[in-house]
Order: sequence, then structure tokens, then C-alpha cells
Amino acid sequence: MFTTGQLIFAGVFFVVFVFVIAYTYRKDLQLHRKYYKGSIFVLIAFIIFMVLLWSLKIYLTP
Repeated sequence: MFTTGQLIFAGVFFVVFVFVIAYTYRKDLQLHRKYYKGSIFVLIAFIIFMVLLWSLKIYLTP
């Protein structure tokens, strides 16, 4: 389905992409801590909301 060249390109692209994303995140870590403090609570609330919706769907579906 894919040629060997395409698979090599995809593998190299994935490795380089992950490296660049990790490097950029580490570089901006101080800014994330300063400006996004407390955002974990928004994530937890969203997860609880999604679980609540899922449980209502399971409970109310005949």
C-alpha cells in the first residue's frame, strides 16, 4: 500500500515532529506555568461533564 520511501519519510517526520513539539513545550514551560495556572480544573470539570453525559445516556437509553 505504501512504498518504502513513504514509510521512511513518515517515520522520520514523526520523530522530528515529536522532538520539535517537546523542545518548544520545554522552552515555553515558564510561560505556561504563569498564564495557564488553574487550567487543570477546567480539564477536570470537562472530564466530569463528559462522564456525566455518558452515564445519563447509558441510564436513559432503553
